[in-house]
Amino acid sequence: MAYIDFVSEIHKATKRDYVGRVTSDNKAECAVIAKKYGYDYWDGERKYGYGGYHYDGRWRNVARKMAEHYHLKAGQKVLDVGCGMAHLLYEFTQVVPGLEVFGIDISEYALAHAKQEVRNRLQYGKAQEIPFLDNEFDLVISLTTLHNLKVYDLKKAIQEIERVSKGNSHIMVESFRNDQEEVNMLYWQLTCASYYSVEEWEWLYKEWGYTGDYSFIFFE
Repeated sequence: MAYIDFVSEIHKATKRDYVGRVTSDNKAECAVIAKKYGYDYWDGERKYGYGGYHYDGRWRNVARKMAEHYHLKAGQKVLDVGCGMAHLLYEFTQVVPGLEVFGIDISEYALAHAKQEVRNRLQYGKAQEIPFLDNEFDLVISLTTLHNLKVYDLKKAIQEIERVSKGNSHIMVESFRNDQEEVNMLYWQLTCASYYSVEEWEWLYKEWGYTGDYSFIFFE
């Protein structure tokens, strides 16, 4: 198990008004709408989620770095748990031609509006009940998804990722290293159900038998 950062460069490129998030709108009401993971969450107003989740190529470098690190090659299989609109999976197919990609998500809206080139490789599925066989994938990834689960489902999801992976996996979640980052995270988040510090996440991974890699995004 190792800490490897692939995504923070993208995360830091977005400007966030943390205080404005909780003072300008009814944040509790926005969270209720966001947790439906429908149009509002993906393509509605920013207060409900992404504020428009459109393909812009920003995930190409992430896919390239992951492919190089995990030595991915044609014919191998990659699963994205919580794939959303599958922009990252599409980029994997571009940087490693012949790579087989698969994705699961609980958002019917995201699956219906996913990148057309890989849409037939996606299906509805829960992280805590991954609908694939043991040791089926050469790489399993889950980015900005598992922190949305309650602790009892979180444990199942982490163990499911371990189960379907041949050995390589990478989990990225929201976390914090100090009081300021914790407050910013609480102000900004809409769907998070597991609030843990870096040390707590690392303890949980070991406690639940996770052997893959991991990283975090922080709200600095």
